[in-house]
Amino acid sequence: MRFSVKTMMLGAAAAALMTTSALAGTITINTDTSDPGPKGAFKYAIDAFQKANPDVKVKWNVFDHEGFKSAIRNFLTADAPDVVTWYSGNRMLPFVDAHLFADISDLWSENDLDSQLKSAKSAVSANGKQWAIPYSYYPWAIYYRKDIFEKQGIEPPKTWDDLLADCKKLSDAGITPFAIGTKALWPAAGWFDYLDLRTNGYAFHMKLTQGEVPYTDERVKKVFENWAQLVKPGYFTKNAAALDWQDAVPLFVQGKAAMYLMGNFAVDVMKNAGLDESKVGFVSFPTINKDVPRAEDAPTEMVAMAANASNKEDARKFMAFIAKPETQAKMNDILGQLPVNSQSKIADDPLLQQGAKMLSSASNLSQFYDRDAPAQMAKAGMEGFQQFMAQPDQIDQILQRLESVRKRVYSN
Repeated sequence: MRFSVKTMMLGAAAAALMTTSALAGTITINTDTSDPGPKGAFKYAIDAFQKANPDVKVKWNVFDHEGFKSAIRNFLTADAPDVVTWYSGNRMLPFVDAHLFADISDLWSENDLDSQLKSAKSAVSANGKQWAIPYSYYPWAIYYRKDIFEKQGIEPPKTWDDLLADCKKLSDAGITPFAIGTKALWPAAGWFDYLDLRTNGYAFHMKLTQGEVPYTDERVKKVFENWAQLVKPGYFTKNAAALDWQDAVPLFVQGKAAMYLMGNFAVDVMKNAGLDESKVGFVSFPTINKDVPRAEDAPTEMVAMAANASNKEDARKFMAFIAKPETQAKMNDILGQLPVNSQSKIADDPLLQQGAKMLSSASNLSQFYDRDAPAQMAKAGMEGFQQFMAQPDQIDQILQRLESVRKRVYSN
């Protein structure tokens, strides 16, 4: 009997050793990079990492954006990968507070990241600690058809009055001024961000998204009143709530719409749809209040390590690899975006170079409404923005509803 028990114990130990050996050197990475550019960028990073670390294998799971948003809390809790992509700013905080992201402050200090990733450090910091590696950021701006503007005899708008005049001339010519699709809600948030940043300024916008200003404040109502000057005359794509943002791109490509307020990632989609990049111009959102310094939306992409990661040692290796200037330069060359690492080379692309110049001269950079505001508030806010674009006469009702949500969300 003793022999049998001993044999069983030895067998169990051997099995455990084999299991440990099988798991050693394997990391699991979950990303929301189903679009071609982001998927290509992560394929490069993973392939390059494995080449540099042949003893480490990577299991890579790719999710679409909305599916990832729904699944991330569940898999971080129940079956945690080692590394995940997520959103910086306020959208990161619930996972920090729930102890689902690991503190990687020591990784920052060990790799001198304070100096290299300085511009985005605040976007991935909370409670005086760092929780992620920022690897990419991109500008939002008004993309416009140079050929259409030239044909209609109009210039890129610098002021709000310029924009209103351009829109009227385009509309009178039978061209929709702005392409947009708000089915996924967030494209309308880009409009709210810029209208608030230009009407009330960055400091006010941050106070609003942090719950310190009522949505019924007259300054918020003024944002919607400005917005209504574009919505009521029909200067946006009809039935926008039925379209995803990609569905609106062909309208821009075909010349049925002359402008598109969107992030830089849309340029790759435009080119893939057959648009000659030389026909695309780029302009910062025009001035509304001349006393307000120019701030810009520049969402920052990041990777975090799960607190329950099973292979933290190799996960840390991968995170450090993503932080490297050469890795970020190549990833962002594929993405058509800007590397966070100050030592990385920016791709030789006119629109990207112009975007980098615009961001470098901005007074402040915001992360985007659904990253600066808590998830519950962001969802309600974006639903309100979408409704407003369909029912612009409902400003007061929408703001009252958002104020009710604000009181509930921030009191908790």
